Amino acid sequence: MAVKMRLQRHGSKKRPFYFIVVADGRSPRDGKFIQKLGTYNPLTVPATIQIDRQKALDWLHKGAQPTDTVRRILSFKGVLFLKHLLRGVSLGLFDEAVAMQKFTAWSSEHDAHIARRQGAHKKARQDTRNQPVVRKVAEAPVATPVEALVATPAEETKTEE
Repeated sequence: MAVKMRLQRHGSKKRPFYFIVVADGRSPRDGKFIQKLGTYNPLTVPATIQIDRQKALDWLHKGAQPTDTVRRILSFKGVLFLKHLLRGVSLGLFDEAVAMQKFTAWSSEHDAHIARRQGAHKKARQDTRNQPVVRKVAEAPVATPVEALVATPAEETKTEE
């Protein structure tokens, strides 16, 4: 049985909301699933993701294959990085305390980066709301070439007289 971690669509038309689930690869997209791991709402800015890291990590260790989108979500939330660190622990490269320290450092840096992005988005959104709508009117073509063409025949008539 091929087990997949994938998105299960919910929500109304043009208003998607997804559950992140573990399901048999042969079952339909919105059909029967084994376990629900979390939710994903792409309509909010930034997208809202809630996931149980421990359950997702357990299923990855059991061999569940995430789809492309779920893989990106797991990477964003740090589940794949945590799996990578725990693989290093199992190989004896470092101990579990060092792995958790590295993950905590990454997590705090990642959360700070997300907070900066959210703040920048809110500021940009407020700036666009406060700006008055001003439209530029197309300006008349520059008069210097026209004046040069008009002035040239007049000067020639003065020299002829």
